[in-house]
Amino acid sequence: MEINRDLKHYIEENIFPQYQKNDLGHNLEHVQYVINRSFKFAKTVPDIHYDMVYTIAAYHDIGHHIDPKRHEIISGEIMFQDINLRKFFSEEELNIMKEAIEDHRASADCIPRSIYGKIVSTADRNNTIEACLRRSYTYGKKLSPNATDEELYERAFEHLNQKFGDNGYAKFFFQDEQYESFLKDIRYLLSDKQQFCDAQRSYINTLKSKGEIS
Repeated sequence: MEINRDLKHYIEENIFPQYQKNDLGHNLEHVQYVINRSFKFAKTVPDIHYDMVYTIAAYHDIGHHIDPKRHEIISGEIMFQDINLRKFFSEEELNIMKEAIEDHRASADCIPRSIYGKIVSTADRNNTIEACLRRSYTYGKKLSPNATDEELYERAFEHLNQKFGDNGYAKFFFQDEQYESFLKDIRYLLSDKQQFCDAQRSYINTLKSKGEIS
């Protein structure tokens, strides 16, 4: 697996810095996580285009700071309108990548239109309790900056139940033991509201004491 060096350089120098505008749950660390996970799933697919896999993951949340509720549409459009990418991809490939970015959101009503959409959608899912607790808190704080921590913990509990509960909307298109283990653990934590809030409070207070979040 090799990524075009010029493509990789362009994205690292021009696209990655833009993630500084996003909240902690959708920052460059998250993008690197999604890139690595995307490659893991892509390796199971014959004749996959790794430059496309990389680019989709690199752009998938780039528009989150503009409008979180429509970020998948905005991010797809930003990627598609980037004229520099036309040095590396055909119009057809750019359209496939745009659709994949549009389809990556967990709450999307439809199944992704291509294997590339299924890869980035699956790779975008949290697979550790810690990442889930942190991301749900920081995203909730961005949406409701005046909310108390206790209100944010309750919001996270409701949101994560909708996403990862027994009938949650989060979709997964590749078998992955790590994710299955995470799903079991998060569902156990979500089985009791007080238990969840206590766990998130403890973890967030630890992050605050280290100065990792405010």
